[in-house]
Amino acid sequence: MGQSQRIEETFRRNHSKKTSKSNFSVNKKIDAFTKVSEYQKEEIKRELFYSYVALVLKLGLLVVFSTSLVNLGIASHQRVNRNMELSYLLEEESKKLHSLRRRFDEMFVNGGEQSFIKEQDQWIAPNSVRVIWR
Repeated sequence: MGQSQRIEETFRRNHSKKTSKSNFSVNKKIDAFTKVSEYQKEEIKRELFYSYVALVLKLGLLVVFSTSLVNLGIASHQRVNRNMELSYLLEEESKKLHSLRRRFDEMFVNGGEQSFIKEQDQWIAPNSVRVIWR
């Protein structure tokens, strides 16, 4: 029985050496494949992170552009309203100027002096003395 145990032990030793050598080469292959797959996973995670960063940047730019556009619209609306107000005031003042110019021109027409004096009568208070120097 002693010899059979030795044979089995030597067989086991030889068999274990073969399996360990083959396991080592298989382990190297598995390790290389594992490293490649881990590298690919890291690369995918990195690309996903970069795409999230790009998305956040794009959304930030969209917010900046949209707020700028809204501010530009508000400023344009204010300028249009101011322009309309100024054009209305200019039109009113132009009407006043036209009427005053017409009255001034009427003063130098025949009988314009009399009409001017008649207008002045309205400005003189009742019960007052009017003196006209000639």
